[in-house]
Amino acid sequence: MIQINDKTYKLTLEHKDGWNPDAFKERYSDVLDRYDYIVGDWGYSQLRLKGFFKENSSKANKDTNIISLQDYLNEYCNFGCAYFVIEKGQNTSQVQTEERRPIVPIEDDPSE
Repeated sequence: MIQINDKTYKLTLEHKDGWNPDAFKERYSDVLDRYDYIVGDWGYSQLRLKGFFKENSSKANKDTNIISLQDYLNEYCNFGCAYFVIEKGQNTSQVQTEERRPIVPIEDDPSE
């Protein structure tokens, strides 16, 4: 579990050891508080963070829906980069009743 700005996140997916808690805390911005997921990807030794909403969120558009994660990684991230996905936890007073599809990691390139 990751605690930042009174919000709890859990590491949902890590690819190629992309998770670095110190770098994440340094790059985190309050703007990301509104998103359900945060994706961090590495390029040129820099961590870039992008927020995504849950699949059924009314706030999501094509570019901010977690369903488009694969498209984002293919189009905007360096090929084969390290990355991670963290998911915002629910408050303990909220009851989780919705069905969610799991985030599936990208298939590794067999030539790597």
